Amino acid sequence: MAGANTNWEAVIGLETHVQLGTASKIFTSASTAFGDDPNSHIDPVVCGLPGTLPVLNQSVLEYAVKASLALNLNVAEHSKFDRKQYFYPDLPKNYQISQYDEPIAEDGWIEVEVAEKGKETYLKRIGIERLHMEEDAGKLVHAGSDRLAGSTHSLVDYNRAGVALAEIVSKPDLRTGREAAEYASEIRRIVRYLGVSDGNMQEGSLRCDVNISVRRGPDAPFGTKVEIKNMNSFSAIQRACEYEIQRQIKAYEAGEPVVQETRLWDEGRQLTKSMRSKEGASDYRYFPDPDLGPIEVSPTQREAWRAELPELPAAKRHRYAEDLGLSQYDARVLTDERPMAEYFEAVVAAGADPKAAANWISGDIAAHVNANRLSYATLPLRADQLAEMIQLIEGGTISGKIAKEILPELLEQGGSAKAIVAARGLGMISDPAAIATIVDALLAAHPDEVAAFRGGKTKLHGFFVGQLMKQTGGKADPKLANQILNQKLQG
Repeated sequence: MAGANTNWEAVIGLETHVQLGTASKIFTSASTAFGDDPNSHIDPVVCGLPGTLPVLNQSVLEYAVKASLALNLNVAEHSKFDRKQYFYPDLPKNYQISQYDEPIAEDGWIEVEVAEKGKETYLKRIGIERLHMEEDAGKLVHAGSDRLAGSTHSLVDYNRAGVALAEIVSKPDLRTGREAAEYASEIRRIVRYLGVSDGNMQEGSLRCDVNISVRRGPDAPFGTKVEIKNMNSFSAIQRACEYEIQRQIKAYEAGEPVVQETRLWDEGRQLTKSMRSKEGASDYRYFPDPDLGPIEVSPTQREAWRAELPELPAAKRHRYAEDLGLSQYDARVLTDERPMAEYFEAVVAAGADPKAAANWISGDIAAHVNANRLSYATLPLRADQLAEMIQLIEGGTISGKIAKEILPELLEQGGSAKAIVAARGLGMISDPAAIATIVDALLAAHPDEVAAFRGGKTKLHGFFVGQLMKQTGGKADPKLANQILNQKLQG
């Protein structure tokens, strides 16, 4: 539901453009490297010069099929490429090679976990209409500055032209901005797990167009659809949807029409603004590309690629919750990136308690990895070494406080927590007689505080615990120390 009037319902669908991470472009051997000098990765095929012929990159087909299988889509044994006509400076051929009526895959779904503010987290299945392959366009760079007219001129960089794209079109199953953001986030998570794209939104490797309409309740016909182009962050997707939903509701309630158009999200002003009227399929004058033959994916090849798929994020989330007893939140954090999930699983396989491993990895270790831009694969603290440290805590050899003290060294250099503890005498004091002696001396040194505690000022218990830990350097077994301290304070 959307807005103050709960009779209104939003209907949202996403078109997600994923740059496939192949080394060369979809129809030519030109490089796909990002960030190089403008127009340094072009060739006659990219520019559509007379006499050139495109040839499909085999890795593009493999990546597209694997992505389709991961999204539960039905992969077509037969599909084809089409020419989509439109005229824009960043499209050197004045047409785009895409797929129209026979895409590589159709009719799938993914499960998303939605955490709405103030509501319980819920699972929702989102249908996926299709995935098709196509080539990317180039990029316009608007240069100069004029206060009234804006940019004084534009430059075009064709390095991105011809980079392979998988366009993933959802069904109109989304109802809130949050659901839309979570759906896009899960798509990125999946393509990263597969290794078919880096999903880097800042570099344009993953871009989303959002289609939004509103209607009076779930049984009403769809309203007029508005498209918002090129969302480049999940928070922008959510905020753009929320703004546009309210804009359309206000228009309808004021008796104003909502026109079918393409709009842009203005991040600075936090609103959508009109860009152009929306084209229809007939405007593009699709026809089969005469230079490219049909695409055939045999069942044998499809199943061979399916066998290479990793365990996907949703499956991991379920397994972590059901088999390892983790909370939904912990499972979600740990599975967000495949390298973190693999590191966690290696720590558990080495004997660590799953919940303790989850806490250390999602807390101190993730903070260190992110702050220093490290990878889990090359982290000096190996999975078995972290498991050893966790086992020392669980076994009562060291406290969590001591573990926090030695962790920075382990993260920087790796090594054995057990050896460090032994060499520095950091093991916990767990001898009841030794702790009792320390407690006796502590109480004798603070007779006024003892009398006040016994007179009813029970908050002084924290004072005694602090003093005890200070005197033992944090090495007293916390559970045993509290037990002995309580007994002697009650005196």
